[in-house]
Amino acid sequence: MESPIFDFIIDITFSGQPMANSPLTSIPSTPTRRWVISDVHGQYNTLVQLLALMSPTSSDEVYFVGDLIDRGADSRKVVKLVREEGYTTLVGNHEQMMIESFHADGEVSVYDLHAWMANGGDSTFESYQQDLESLWQDVNWFRKQPYSLDLDDIWLVHAGVNPAVALGEQVADDLCWIRDDFHRIEHPYFEDKLIVIGHTITFTFPQVNPGELVQGVGWLGIDTGAYHPRSGWLTAIDLNQWEVYQCNVHTKESRIRPYAELEQQYAPRKRVTKCPVTWPFWFSA
Repeated sequence: MESPIFDFIIDITFSGQPMANSPLTSIPSTPTRRWVISDVHGQYNTLVQLLALMSPTSSDEVYFVGDLIDRGADSRKVVKLVREEGYTTLVGNHEQMMIESFHADGEVSVYDLHAWMANGGDSTFESYQQDLESLWQDVNWFRKQPYSLDLDDIWLVHAGVNPAVALGEQVADDLCWIRDDFHRIEHPYFEDKLIVIGHTITFTFPQVNPGELVQGVGWLGIDTGAYHPRSGWLTAIDLNQWEVYQCNVHTKESRIRPYAELEQQYAPRKRVTKCPVTWPFWFSA
């Protein structure tokens, strides 16, 4: 028997048209809701606002796709909230940089620390300045968090997967960092699961506006750029009702929209495998 996910994949792959309401319209709602929240990047106040809008119950499952930290001013408070509430988070590329900066034996990798600082880690480190012991505790906590989660019909990961590699052979760098090679896949990686990712801000895809979501072949991107001055939207998606909950860092606006209103299809152009012309010897791309 074909699953609803398979029907969804067939629909978007062969018809090229989005389904009427959501990618999983035939999955019935259950008393326990499943939430996935996009990259928070230290935006504590907006996260609190979003959680109030969501009003998750104690039986709800709340997942973060990683990148709780960096760029925003309140990374320590974001991590503290997630830990205290018992929510589940994945390791994103920013957590990975943090982990690599501080070895488990207490040594500091100067090279990795500089790389982390240059990619937004400076704001995270500043948020821990008055409580460095908590920094070490949170680093060790992140070491124990997963890089992916299988929710049966949904597969959560921060960035994506290497489409040329079997699932059991995926490496952390791809799960945390991959972009184009995953986004451009022509066939779903899973036949029976939708991959939900963060990492790449959705408005960086063609013809996608700030706050909109991106639907690729067998995957859904929900990082709407909470830290970015062009967007500011922090997004949560209810995987049972397929509704999108959003709050804006800059305007303080909040909204709830049906998935279909915010979803945009991504159809990558075919790559040119061979240069059609011979460039002059002095030309450098």
